[in-house]
Amino acid sequence: MEVFSAAPHHDIFLLVLQIAILLLAARTFGEIATRLGQPSVIGEILAGIILGPSLLAGVFPAFGELIIPQTETQGYLLEVMALLGAMFLLLITGLETDIQLIKRHAKTAISVSFGGISVTFITGFFLGQYLPDFLLADPDERLVFSLFVATAMAISAIPVIAKVLMDMNLMRRDIGQTILAAGMSDDTIGWILLSVVAGIAAGEAVTTGTVLTTVGSVLAFLVISFTLGRWLVRKLLTYVQDEVVSGDRLLSLVIILTFLWGAITQLLNLEAILGAFIMGILFGMMPRLPEEVINKLESIALGIFAPIFFAVAGLKVNILNLFDPTLIVITLVVIAIATLGKVVGTYTGARLVGKKDHWTALSFGAGLNARGAMEIIIATIGLRLGILSQDMFSIIVVMAIATSLMAPFALRAVLKRVTIGEEEKLRLEKEELEAGSMVADIHRILLPVRTRESSSTEQQNIQSTEAQLLDLIGQDTDISLTLFTVTSNENKTQCERYLSELSNYFTLHEVVIKVVVSKDSGNAIIEESKKDYDLIVLGATEKQEDKKHLFSPVVDYITRLAPCPTLIVQAGAIPKNWEPQRILIPTNGSTAARNAAELGFFIAKSDKNKEVLVLNVMMDDLRPVQNIKESTIENRNQFANDSVNELKRLGKAFGVQTEAMVEKGESPEAKIHQVATENDIDLIIVGTNIRPGTNRLYLGQRVENILESSPCPVLVFNT
Repeated sequence: MEVFSAAPHHDIFLLVLQIAILLLAARTFGEIATRLGQPSVIGEILAGIILGPSLLAGVFPAFGELIIPQTETQGYLLEVMALLGAMFLLLITGLETDIQLIKRHAKTAISVSFGGISVTFITGFFLGQYLPDFLLADPDERLVFSLFVATAMAISAIPVIAKVLMDMNLMRRDIGQTILAAGMSDDTIGWILLSVVAGIAAGEAVTTGTVLTTVGSVLAFLVISFTLGRWLVRKLLTYVQDEVVSGDRLLSLVIILTFLWGAITQLLNLEAILGAFIMGILFGMMPRLPEEVINKLESIALGIFAPIFFAVAGLKVNILNLFDPTLIVITLVVIAIATLGKVVGTYTGARLVGKKDHWTALSFGAGLNARGAMEIIIATIGLRLGILSQDMFSIIVVMAIATSLMAPFALRAVLKRVTIGEEEKLRLEKEELEAGSMVADIHRILLPVRTRESSSTEQQNIQSTEAQLLDLIGQDTDISLTLFTVTSNENKTQCERYLSELSNYFTLHEVVIKVVVSKDSGNAIIEESKKDYDLIVLGATEKQEDKKHLFSPVVDYITRLAPCPTLIVQAGAIPKNWEPQRILIPTNGSTAARNAAELGFFIAKSDKNKEVLVLNVMMDDLRPVQNIKESTIENRNQFANDSVNELKRLGKAFGVQTEAMVEKGESPEAKIHQVATENDIDLIIVGTNIRPGTNRLYLGQRVENILESSPCPVLVFNT
């Protein structure tokens, strides 16, 4: 049995030094590119070209021995680092991919992909038939060579395309998602073609059966990933989130499954980055995954590994070898045919099938023309299999780099003339609003439930109210709801059955049932809430006559100690089919009031007939106030009007009918009650922050007065 051993000491030293130099150069040139108004990927690729044999390594051989691998082991080590960069980048791309958005543009994406691949493959094949013999490793294998060149030209590079789209802030645009979907199709078909061509080059018999086997393996992998794989991701995410207590446990889970899926695709003779991309999509479909984990992954990928990946790609290029006039002409011809074929093919597909306008159709070709690292991987395979000569390898690599560098410039030029549709414009505005919204980031909700007799009218009312409100909040957002109860061991089965029945009230993306055995329900709920929940919803069903507690001992305790925002629902006696149509939100201009308003807009935006009334109550000027200045009164009036008008603009942006009111009164709570009664308000939302106190929850006397006198259900949104 061969003993496991590390790489030689000197090779490890060179790898560590190369990583430091490449990352420094990539980030430096990426920064320069950004300051010049270009995507950072341009600078990152140029960093590798400048460090490599094209410039510094060629001029200073001693430096070249340090930065360019000199042995197979050194090359393998640096390639592994580049592979990590590609996998992390594709993982982030998958997390950013909107499957629903892609479905809406599937017809265009498929037509663009088919047109781009078919035209570039045909033109690439004919080019391969007429290239000089000295570019072939074996002149007798002209057919294999032509097929390989055709495949290399047909494929696009998702890593490069994704980075360009990220740098240009196009990932959420319809065009960006369609380009990404078409790129996925291009790469999938390209990998199948590459497998067939590689099989021919290796002397294997390529029949209809072997081709169908390759295609079948890709399709089977995708089907299994989006069925069994999705189920596995959900189960593991739930288990790790709820049962594992180690720090960064979810970050580890995402990376483990990413590399596992990468290993599976590599085993299927595809590329590991396809597995990383698919796993990114699967995790992107999980509302339970905290935004914090995604932010950490982006930092790792875009701050460390992706720049190294692009710098390594540039490092492989030796432009000096192509300074021969004949090779220069051939290189320019290859770049021109590759670009023309991709642009003509994608344009034709977008125009004829996708029914897109001229400039939009051109933008697909501009984006998908980037070949980047995938082309380099293909060229490396061709060199290793003895299909390409060293010169042809360099030509293909230069073509890959050139088309990648052209992509952002071409996209920027074309997109200036692309008109954003009204639907897309509204979607982007909505996403921009929600990007800074606390409510939009709510994806995992904990709803503690006290098990009662299912025939209890009061309990049915509160359940119906909470279900109604949560369904309205989650109408455009994937929400995972956990129904949670604490009981004794002998009642556990009965409680599970009860929660199962209760789950039918909710129509959210995911409803999870959890029963915990404990004698201390308050602490059990607090411990559960520490497991990456974004919101706790608490039902307050009883009035507290003794005033020792605002709501109840448990609700007060949870609200005071909860590690996340809480939403307390005081429903009272309401009609059986109650649904909020007119919502009142008192505001004093605070952040808490704005959060309450956003919650109201999320509830109301499902129905154009719903209306939100934003109210600011000023204390009556007739009240005895000593030494009050006229300017102070004017400033107060201005602030009151500004605070309600700001929320009115926000409501309009959410597409909600919003009325702004400024009223004077002896007390805000009395005026709120009056306005609620006169305007047929059926829901009041109050925004608060927890206030210091003893065991009794204290949210302020005015909030308590509103709760006591409200003629309709009240939501207390404590952030």
